[in-house]
Amino acid sequence: MLTSLLPKTKKALLIVLLLATTAFLYSFATFMGEQEWVSWGNKFLTESYDPSVEPKLKKYEIMLTPDHFIRLRKTYQQGKQEYYSFNVKRFTGLDYLPGTGQTDTLQVHTQTDDIIIQTYDDPKGDVDSMATTLSIPVKKIASSRLDSLKQAFLFLKAKGL
Repeated sequence: MLTSLLPKTKKALLIVLLLATTAFLYSFATFMGEQEWVSWGNKFLTESYDPSVEPKLKKYEIMLTPDHFIRLRKTYQQGKQEYYSFNVKRFTGLDYLPGTGQTDTLQVHTQTDDIIIQTYDDPKGDVDSMATTLSIPVKKIASSRLDSLKQAFLFLKAKGL
């Protein structure tokens, strides 16, 4: 009799633990302020970016600034630079596109052509343009982390209005 109660007790305990963990994480997220979201967003972007997609990439810098801009600067081996920037207050959504191997793509969407794209030291000529979607190569991301990034962007977007 006791052995038949044990699996039910384990299941109940597991459910209680999962609910408690979810409640804790939700309460933590609701108490995070602007600085914590910016810091968390920076950590996420830095850890998730996958430069291996572009073998000629010499260095890169991706950040979420305190004034709510996402900035990505890529420098290639021959000196060409690409610079992408947009304000999170123009954010409209995220798409996560599975790729091949260990790299996926995170697409960040804005309201209209709000993403500034500039190239420097390009042999074909420097170009300034605008876009509505920024595609960022990323390492595999858990859906819970992706949801947290979206929550961070939405929080910062509301702060920027």
